[in-house]
Amino acid sequence: MELLQLQYFREVARLEHMTDAARSLHVTQSSLSKTIQRLEEDLGVPLFDRTGRSLRLNEFGRKFLARTERALFELEQGKQELHDLISPESGTIELAVTTASTLPQILQVFRKKRPNVHFHVQMVALREMLPLLERGEADFCLSSPPIVGEDIECRILLRDPILLAVPTGHRLADQESVALAELENEWFVGLKKGYGARDLADQVCQSAGLAPTYVYEGDEPARLVALVEAGIGIAFIPSTSRDSREQVHLLRLKDHEMVREIALSWHKSRYLTRAAQEFREVVEQYFEQLAE
Repeated sequence: MELLQLQYFREVARLEHMTDAARSLHVTQSSLSKTIQRLEEDLGVPLFDRTGRSLRLNEFGRKFLARTERALFELEQGKQELHDLISPESGTIELAVTTASTLPQILQVFRKKRPNVHFHVQMVALREMLPLLERGEADFCLSSPPIVGEDIECRILLRDPILLAVPTGHRLADQESVALAELENEWFVGLKKGYGARDLADQVCQSAGLAPTYVYEGDEPARLVALVEAGIGIAFIPSTSRDSREQVHLLRLKDHEMVREIALSWHKSRYLTRAAQEFREVVEQYFEQLAE
């Protein structure tokens, strides 16, 4: 049994499609098929049920995949640990976020401490985060709401109130707070469903009997304040997302609590480099100061 066979098997098992797996691995389909066949011959059992060109992982395959992922995980962790010993001042931190509103300040502080550490940041929906951590494609996830998983360590950083943003001149702009019932005929701009702040707002509005009418639904939180300022609609935005725009007024919600929890998550078993541990400390310190 060879390491390459295990790596190929993991990718085929993940995609359950030989052509897609070959494309992902940058090998020919015939070469990949032969490698999987040799692995099955070595094990003495088929790992997939085959119907025409379709593949489905069978019971043998599922059990072997769990062991394969564990073995490859440990090898990858060992490689990462050795690299950290050789080059502790370099490396890359893989970060996934549901919102980037606080990210520039955090990265600015960390960059001063570790100028040679690179970042790869991706904005994803909450449902995509757990698989990223489990596959080792993210070192940390900064999310709202928190991620729940058996092997996931999750630390709540901040309870962040959701505010209502309205443009200057709006009928509510002179108020400091607003009841959800007063928003019945308003137009809203917001994130798409699946983002934490949007799902939280939908849940609270539903409990209050309000069904907001959205005229814009996007995946860029930073754009919402500009849309409010332009008079396109009003928006629920986290307090940490507010800025100094003079043409937008923020109101508290006075009859229903709408508070998001911001959390940092990582895989319990995954090796964290010294740079990654320092990054976690910077994130925690940032939100402690923000809370104060």
